[in-house]
This record gives sequence, C-alpha cells and structure tokens, in this order.
Amino acid sequence: MLSDQIKKGVNRAPNRSLLFALGLTEEEMSRPLVGIVSSHNEIVPGHMNIDKIVEAVKAGVRAAGGTPIMFPAIAVCDGIAMGHVGMKYSLVTRDLIADSTEAMVMAHQFDGLVMVPNCDKNVPGLLMAAARLNVPTIFCSGGPMLAGHLTDGRRTCLSHMFEAVGAYHAGTLDEKGVLDYEENACPTCGSCSGMYTANSMNCLTEAIGMALPGNGTVPAVYSARIRLAKHAGMKIMELIEKNIRPRDIMTAEALHNAETVDMALGCSTNTMLHLPAIAHEAGVEISLDESNNISRNTPNLCHLAPAGDTYMEDLDRAGGVYAVMKELTKKNLLNLSVMTCTGKTMGENLAEIQNRNTEIIRPIENPYSETGGIAVLKGNLAPDGCVVKQSAVAPEMMVHEGPARVFDSEDEAIAAIYARKIKAGDVVVIRYEGPKGGPGMREMLNPTSAICGMGLGESVALLTDGRFSGATRGASIGHVSPEAAAGGTIALVGEGDLISIDIPNCKITLHVSDEELARRKAAWVCPEPKVKTGYLARYAKLVSSADKGAILEA
Repeated sequence: MLSDQIKKGVNRAPNRSLLFALGLTEEEMSRPLVGIVSSHNEIVPGHMNIDKIVEAVKAGVRAAGGTPIMFPAIAVCDGIAMGHVGMKYSLVTRDLIADSTEAMVMAHQFDGLVMVPNCDKNVPGLLMAAARLNVPTIFCSGGPMLAGHLTDGRRTCLSHMFEAVGAYHAGTLDEKGVLDYEENACPTCGSCSGMYTANSMNCLTEAIGMALPGNGTVPAVYSARIRLAKHAGMKIMELIEKNIRPRDIMTAEALHNAETVDMALGCSTNTMLHLPAIAHEAGVEISLDESNNISRNTPNLCHLAPAGDTYMEDLDRAGGVYAVMKELTKKNLLNLSVMTCTGKTMGENLAEIQNRNTEIIRPIENPYSETGGIAVLKGNLAPDGCVVKQSAVAPEMMVHEGPARVFDSEDEAIAAIYARKIKAGDVVVIRYEGPKGGPGMREMLNPTSAICGMGLGESVALLTDGRFSGATRGASIGHVSPEAAAGGTIALVGEGDLISIDIPNCKITLHVSDEELARRKAAWVCPEPKVKTGYLARYAKLVSSADKGAILEA
C-alpha cells in the first residue's frame, strides 16, 4: 500500500505516533487509508450539504474495509462572486484546488481518494488533481439544486434571476417582481438547477468514467444522493484492490466520449476550458478544432436551462447522463470499451439503460439540432478560436452583422447596457478580461443577462476574451484567442467597426483591412497590469491562453 510509506517499520514509528494522535487504532492503520477530499463550506449553496455526503462516503469506505480520512478543498460560488472583483478569483481557484490536493496527497500517501466536489472550478480542479496524482480515485459530488417556483407557479432558476435584474432596468419588471425571483430562484442546497458549469462538469465526470451513474443528476436533497455516496465509498476499495487508476480511465477515448456527451447535453462553454486542462494533466491533448469535428457529428438532445425550460431533476427522472449516452450509442458515437470507475467498461454500464422520457432527452432520430451544443468560431478576430453555446442562441442570431461597441472592462459594458446605450444590431465587445488581462477571466453573466432581460437577446451579440457562466444564453461568444492583453486582434477593434458572426459556418470576421490592422497593431501599447501583487499577479505571469485551457505554464 502507498500508505506503508507512513505506517510500516520501526523507521516510521514517529509517523505512527502522529496517526495515534489522531485517535486511529492499529486496526484502522492496517487498512488502506482513503483520503476524502471534502469541499464543504458555509458560503456556497452547492457545498453546504457536502458534510452529509462526506459522512456517507466514510460509511461506505468503512463498510468495505478501509479507513477514511477527510481533508478540505476550497470552492467559490460564482453567483456570489459575480459582478465585482471576486469573479477574478473564480477560475484561478481551479489550479489552487489541484495544487493543494496534490500537496496533501503526496505528503500523506493515501492509498485511494474520494473527491467530493460540486461547483464550477471545484470539479475540474479535482479532476486535474486526480489525473496528475494517478492514485485510485472516484468522484461523488454534492448534487444539483431543485428548480424554484415563483408565486404564480412558474418554475424558475438562477439564470432567470439575473435576467430579472435586466428586466427591472428595462422597466418591464418592478421591485416586487425582482423580489419574487430573489426569494424563489434558488430553493434548496445544491449546484444551481440548470445545465450550468457545475452541473455540466458533474455530468461529464460520469461520461469520462470517474463517477458512478447518477453523480451528475441526482438532486442534492434526495436520499438517493446519500446512497450514491455510500456506494462511492465502497467502490473506491474495489478500485484500490484492482489498482484501477485515473489514467486507466481518463484516456483520450474517454475524453472524446466526454466531449461528445458535452455536445449532446448542451453543456456550458466553460467545458471548453476545463476539458483541455484535465486532458493536459492526463497526458492527452484536446484541440478546439477537434471539438468542432465532434460537434459537427453529434446531435443536440437536451435543452435544459438556460437553453430551455427543463432542469436537472427532469434529466435525472429521464434516466440521467447514461440515458443520453445510450441514445448516442445508436449512431456509434461513443467508445464503449473504455474502463470506468465501476470496474466495468462503459458498454457494460450502458447495457440495460433506457431513455425514460423522450421529451427531456430527445431520441437521436429527433434531436433539437443535428449538431452539438457548442461551436468554435475562427477568423481574423479570433485566429486561435472563440466559443459559443449555440444551443442557447436564438435562431435569428445564428448569423449576425453589426457595429462594434467597444469596452475595456465588464464594468464599463454593464454601465452602458443599463444606461440603454446599446441598441438592436450592436455587437458588444468586452476586452482585457482574459486569463492574463483580467486577470482571471471573469464570467460575463451580468452583461449577458442584462442584454436578455432588457429584451435585446434576439438582436444584440456580445464578444469577449473573458468567459461566460453556464447560465448565459444568447449570441454570447467568449474565450477570444489570442486575448487583448496578449496583443490579439480584439485589442485592435475600434468603435463602430463592422463584425460578422456566422455560427453555422463557425466564422467570425472583423471587417477591417489587413493594412489597417497592421497600422493599429504598430500603435498598440499593452496596458499596465490591473493587478500587480498577490496570487492574481503570479497567475497572470503563468497562465496560457484560453484555447489551451488557461493552464498554468512553468
């Protein structure tokens, strides 16, 4: 056992004395030591219940003959961090989580790990750590929130809440209406109820094979979530016994499966940052070009919020992620031979699965669209690519041309939107919000929600080197690479320049001559860094561009 490094032989007597100080018995020390990575805290709604999940995982580990030992991981609530300096600290936690987990595991030599995450950067951060450490590992997340209900009975969620603020500024909703959303949009603990980033990543953890079926969809408040946690605790002991490790599971084929499921589900555009970063840790390369090929061949089968009016609890009742995957097998879109954390192949896992609701999960013969939920656009404005959640774009905005309205920060843009300075047909450009320029690549849920809430979602596009929440809908195009702070073309866009967006053909064009762009480039001066001290300053020096997953480069 790996843990023999801290508990076997006379030379390890000092180490054992400290294990005795924890209250561990000789019997407990003789068993595999399983690290339970708990993301419990009291500020993130998706994590407030994780202490209960952790206790259930511990029960499962003990039942199967292991000794569970909990240690913590941090997590940020993107919704609470949204719209102020706090959002600069969201994406950057992904690497803090991976690095700190590596440090704890290597220092204490656990035999296996159960990762208990839930929210946006917490899940990919722990997946990165799992791939890096390559110690037998399984995931058991905290589970999604139930959808809310307004006083008139309509179902609602966090994305509606943000759009309600835009409607208030547009004069179409009063303060009482905003309060109705405020009190009812988020009714329980759990990761917010739509196919936002947290739920996207929890679902993809199933698709990769690192979590048991139901991990992405069983609601946080259901007792089935506790049972799932106990089974995860039991299953890690089998993975340790069989020496099945993350890199046995997180192969190129498994990650290809995950991207395919991503397209079928209509996941958050943030997956286009996280999957390449996870793949990098696993020694696998994912390119944005390949993502477009996958999207081109994968029908979109689900329209969960914000793309539609169904929620995670509905997907769970319909059969969950595995039911979506079973539909994809009808056209041989998945590699079924890959190993999973069940100890079986994906094909074996899917053998008895059925789609229980063809309204929630469209049959592959009758998809929402023949192509996947995400598209990567390229052109002179984004030579290395940019990303849009095409499943959440209004049909009339799939092709759009309009004048650029240029802002050098999210704050400037949101002020202009609320002041009604943005008109139908405009293309809002928000720059210097990328991984380096932000620093931290803030999500732009406030401006996109304001645009939709003010009734401009079918007539205004937004383009940024920052990123979007999974709750964003509309013609919202992010991850523009190279970013403005790196001298990308987005830094050279002038007020009123004509921009063309062609999502079906994956093209984006700035209608400025090469000669004029060269002149602007020669005159361009990189602005002073917005942050010069602390973690964000260090992050800005090391972070790669968004098309590479915003990974940290030595």
